[in-house]
Amino acid sequence: MAMKQELQLPVLQVTRYDWVSSWLIAIVLALLFAVGGLAVVWAAVRPSERKEPVPVEIVEIPGGDEQGVLEETLRLESPAEASSDPSLAEIEAPESEIEETLENVVDVAAAATNLADKQFELETRNAGKPGSATGTGRRALGMGGGEAGIPREQRWFISYADQQSLEAYARQLDHFGIELGALTRDGRIIYLSRLSDPQPQVRTVDRGSGETRLYMIWQGGGRRRADLQLFQKAGIEIGDAVILQFYPRETEDQLARLERSYRDRPAEQIRRTYFSVRATENGYEYAVTRQTFFE
Repeated sequence: MAMKQELQLPVLQVTRYDWVSSWLIAIVLALLFAVGGLAVVWAAVRPSERKEPVPVEIVEIPGGDEQGVLEETLRLESPAEASSDPSLAEIEAPESEIEETLENVVDVAAAATNLADKQFELETRNAGKPGSATGTGRRALGMGGGEAGIPREQRWFISYADQQSLEAYARQLDHFGIELGALTRDGRIIYLSRLSDPQPQVRTVDRGSGETRLYMIWQGGGRRRADLQLFQKAGIEIGDAVILQFYPRETEDQLARLERSYRDRPAEQIRRTYFSVRATENGYEYAVTRQTFFE
């Protein structure tokens, strides 16, 4: 009698391949969930993007105004009584001694330089009676090309600390891109840049007719002697030449924005703006210390 052959049913079994692949899929899914969660957390706590302010160029447009004043002379140096011999000096002197600056400037003007007009308007004096020129600084009457207010080179006063070292002072000038210039009697300008270097860079031009930058002249303080020392550091003896500080356009625009934001007053209403230099983490910056106005 033949024995019945036992029927074997198929058996499902997890193979090693299935076990490894399932773990890999689980790990990948876990990583995806983790990355997604981190992305959500980062989006929730990330700092907002800082929008850099758009540089604004402040343009001072001269000219008359329909509400202006007839025969306006525009200049007003101080709130003191009007004087036929006004001066920026704060101490009285028996006589007003005109510096040799004007003589140099007249010579340069004869050579058709653009520096002469600005320098002549400054009328630098080393002593005199404090006083005021007539005028209010308001716009002149009319629609033509008269002046309004006081130009930047006459209303801006920038002070540097006298106590700091010559090296620190040179670093400040380099930070703002300021270039020193010595105006000689024969009309030449000796430029000095990279002032903090062991040997500053020197260049000379025969005429200043192509110079359009804003420049400043010392009205007091001890930093004019520091400028002389910087020229001596470069091996240049300038004698009685007039020392000028030339400001690049970027620095001039920065000063104009600081002036406007200090009291939010238009330039034609400002009589004087006083700046100082202070140290920051990134170097130095200008700050407005005070302003005076016509009204």
